[in-house]
Amino acid sequence: MSLFPRSRAAACLAGCLLLGACNRGSAPAADRPATAAPKPAPTPASADESGHPRIVVLGDSLSAGYGLLEMQAYPALLQAKLNAEGYKWDVVNAGISGDTSAAGLQRVQWALSQGDVRILILELGANDGLRGLPVAEMKKNLAGIIEVAQEKGAAVLLAGMEAPPNFGPEYILSFRQVYRDLAKEHRVTFLPFLLDNVAGNPALNLSDGIHPNVEGSAIVAETVWNALKPMVDAASSSSGGLRPPAHSRPSFAPPS
Repeated sequence: MSLFPRSRAAACLAGCLLLGACNRGSAPAADRPATAAPKPAPTPASADESGHPRIVVLGDSLSAGYGLLEMQAYPALLQAKLNAEGYKWDVVNAGISGDTSAAGLQRVQWALSQGDVRILILELGANDGLRGLPVAEMKKNLAGIIEVAQEKGAAVLLAGMEAPPNFGPEYILSFRQVYRDLAKEHRVTFLPFLLDNVAGNPALNLSDGIHPNVEGSAIVAETVWNALKPMVDAASSSSGGLRPPAHSRPSFAPPS
């Protein structure tokens, strides 16, 4: 359960993405090359050198880690969790501030062609909501990304977002429903709200009151990890050496 009402969380998210795009000086998606290279989260060896399977995080400023060091962004914290539990996987942070679902669709082919990508964490759409872009177009773009990933054999973790309140209740509800419909239609793992228990809480955000701080980022990482770990286990089940020995892992009961 969120600490604040969804409307307030959505408002905070809208401000987060607006400042993330402005403060970083990001060019509009149409002006950026579609093949901007994502950076692997910090690891002892690069993903190319290690030969490990990859998890690609395709997102916007929330994944890029606005206002944080690279090692403090949630994709890097996911890498740390994998390392700590003995998983031989590499996380690639392909988050770019200001990206919309359309921008993500432009670069998903490139992102998924880099190494052995087994899982795609899809965190996009909030900038669509911030700009009041048509919900139908956002759904089409996100569906296209999911389809590309599935065609390449990658499992998808879809992170839900919230639209800002200024576009009215009908837009907000339609926006929210897009993620639920996509998860059902494409049978992907679904995380209802990336910033659950973080958005709107001053103690978990930077001094601007809207971007997750170090503590907030850690909560986001834990939220994503709870959904991601079963996916890593499933993808690793038939691949020797990609997961820790059974005696070193906590027991896991598949979600009902």
